[in-house]
Amino acid sequence: MRGKEVFYPVGWDDNGLATERRVQNYYGVSCDPLLAYQPDFVPPGPGRPKDARALPVSRRNFIELCRQLTEIDENAYEQTWRQLGLSVDWSTSYRTINDEPAALSQRAFLRAVTDGDAYQALAPVLWDVTFRTAVAQAEIEDRPQPGSYWRLAFTGPDADRPAADQPAADQPAADWPAAEVPAAEVTVATTRPELLPACVALVAHPADDRYRPLFGRSATTPLFGVSVPILPHHLADPAKGTGIAMVCTFGDLADVTWWRDLGLATRPVIGQDGRFIAGQPEWITTPAGQAAYAELAGRTAKSARNRAAASLAAAGALRGDAEPVMHPVKFYEKGDAPLEIVTARQWYVRNGSGDPELRQRLLDRGRELIWHPKHMRTRYEDWVGGLTGDWLISRQRYFGVPIPVWYRVRADGSADYDSPILPADDALPVDPAAQTAPGYQLSQRDQPGGFTADKDVMDTWATSSLTPQIGGGWTTDDDLFARVYPMDLRPQAHEIIRTWLFYTVLRSQVLEGVLPWRHAAISGWIIDPDRKKMSKSVGNVVTPADMLSEYGPDAVRYWAASARLGVDTTFDLAQLKIGRRLAIKILNATRFVLGFEPGPDQPAGSVAVTEPLDLALLDRLAQLTDRCTAAFDDYDHALALESAEQFFWQFCDDYLELVKPRAYAADQNPAAASSAVAALRCALSVLLRLLAPVLPFACEEAWSWWNPGSIHRASWPRASEVRPLRAPGPDSGNGTGLDAAAAAIAAIRKAKSQARLAQKADVARLIVSGPRLELDLLKLVLDDVLRAGHVREVELREAAADAVGYSISF
Repeated sequence: MRGKEVFYPVGWDDNGLATERRVQNYYGVSCDPLLAYQPDFVPPGPGRPKDARALPVSRRNFIELCRQLTEIDENAYEQTWRQLGLSVDWSTSYRTINDEPAALSQRAFLRAVTDGDAYQALAPVLWDVTFRTAVAQAEIEDRPQPGSYWRLAFTGPDADRPAADQPAADQPAADWPAAEVPAAEVTVATTRPELLPACVALVAHPADDRYRPLFGRSATTPLFGVSVPILPHHLADPAKGTGIAMVCTFGDLADVTWWRDLGLATRPVIGQDGRFIAGQPEWITTPAGQAAYAELAGRTAKSARNRAAASLAAAGALRGDAEPVMHPVKFYEKGDAPLEIVTARQWYVRNGSGDPELRQRLLDRGRELIWHPKHMRTRYEDWVGGLTGDWLISRQRYFGVPIPVWYRVRADGSADYDSPILPADDALPVDPAAQTAPGYQLSQRDQPGGFTADKDVMDTWATSSLTPQIGGGWTTDDDLFARVYPMDLRPQAHEIIRTWLFYTVLRSQVLEGVLPWRHAAISGWIIDPDRKKMSKSVGNVVTPADMLSEYGPDAVRYWAASARLGVDTTFDLAQLKIGRRLAIKILNATRFVLGFEPGPDQPAGSVAVTEPLDLALLDRLAQLTDRCTAAFDDYDHALALESAEQFFWQFCDDYLELVKPRAYAADQNPAAASSAVAALRCALSVLLRLLAPVLPFACEEAWSWWNPGSIHRASWPRASEVRPLRAPGPDSGNGTGLDAAAAAIAAIRKAKSQARLAQKADVARLIVSGPRLELDLLKLVLDDVLRAGHVREVELREAAADAVGYSISF
């Protein structure tokens, strides 16, 4: 409408854990990569019994089912979005799992590997034990969980000191001189006693006088009898628990930090299945310790926690009763079980967490980006400033873009991870789990001297972060890419600033050294009437099909467009009803206005507007056009809609009713009637175009009754097209004459309603009192007020009062 062609591709983000979970639940299957492919496989679901066990299928069968179900789902989404009038270009649609986007994603990964921006490392990772995959920092969330604080008694370094040298039972250790405080026992508070066999140190704050004499000495773990050092670290919190913490590999991210900073040993006890590892850890050497660990082996973390607490109590190693607590626990955002931290080999992309120069460049890009609303930039800066590790992009799943890497197998059968085998660019996309490495034979797979595949897939964000490149044809269509990149706008929700937006900025910075777009429009959530986020897991989701059927797409669009950027919006059926009423009123008002035909020698748009009330309308219309244009330019669609809607209702409720008698009286005063018809048609044309972006179907239908072509190809209204219709004449007060007329007719209507009279009933006398300026404005439009209100006699009285008063008698 503003003379530009819009490049608006639509992409389907197919892969990821959410898709796999849906396929598992829908078809009743699970993936077992060791099984052989079944060409004619028919899944048991949907329609299977809810308590039926999932049927294991091969990796290839599972991926085929993922592709099949996502295509079904995407077709349903597309039909809904087409019905809603989503203005994307469907001819540019793509799926992130298809060959061209997958090849592009792998190409970007391989370039990062070559440039040193992607690397592989064996390190502690956040691990979802249900999905059995690593997850990134951006994909975790804290959820409040009930737990308990247990106080564990470690044997201190002075356990063998004579009793006479120990403090009396009623003498606090704080009363002893710091250098002389003996430590026969060190009490540690923890919510995870099951990790005691993984303990590698105790840490306290360097300035904590209670523990300074113990730094550099050792304590012994209860039950397991393992000696661990007592060390200082500035992140230890003297006010938390007993002020001294046990470092385990690994209970939380603080453990990882302490382990890395202090160069501690690694003693993992929880496996990737979330259970305690079978077999005896080599660092537990006493028979009693080995027996205690045997009680935990094979258990889940929760079961082991209860068992460990019971064993500690039986051994007399607990101090006091367990203290109930509600504390935050980290979960994968789509997971159901608390995350564990395990050691695994993963691929990472450098994100600035360990590179101050890159971090600063990314912060600078955030300041260069124009945010709507502006305060959302803070979320981006907080995220970039708080990064604690590089972006983990490998996932131990099946439906995703494969990591395009193989490894040589040494003579001893181990993989040589230091020398990855990379595919040629023209071979992309590749699936190393299904294809042979370059230069090898199929028979050499997983054999000494042969090759083995990297079986992981990339994080779904690794591909989604390249959506500007995918849509624009990076490396595949140089002409298109040069014309559309960088793009103008990224519309998205606020909760994925740390993922989609940040990762896209990162990839564009590394690949092209520019922002991927100039603007970011950040929306809020849709929440239920109780102010809770709508979620399938909570069961408060409302699907659009019924709404579209009952209220129509314009009503749904109206409700959505009423939501301001950055603000959560309550789902409200009343708003849908208002939107439907507005769409119907557009059609009815158009039909009414078009009932007034211009004269045969006066085509529409050629008649000068001469009457004061019509001039006032055009003045306000010009102001409205400027206001709505400015709102859209500022990405404030809600303000543009609100302004146009308010004016439209004033146009219908006040101006139409006021001007109707004059428009009908063409035989009595043709010039005045023509002025009314010209103003009516001009206002209708402008209002339809202002409302068309939000209510496209009603406006398109109304437009088609009197204009050729689509309204969405018509020019956007401008104040300059309204003003030429304005003939020299009396000043309408910059549109305030419309307000004066509306206030007067509203007072007349109210008086008739209170008197229980029909609106067509005559008014014997109307007295208007007020300041001269207000009365002068009313005089300009008084004839229209008298005709519309059926007023026989009027008197204007100047008064000192600020407000205008109306006295009406019948």
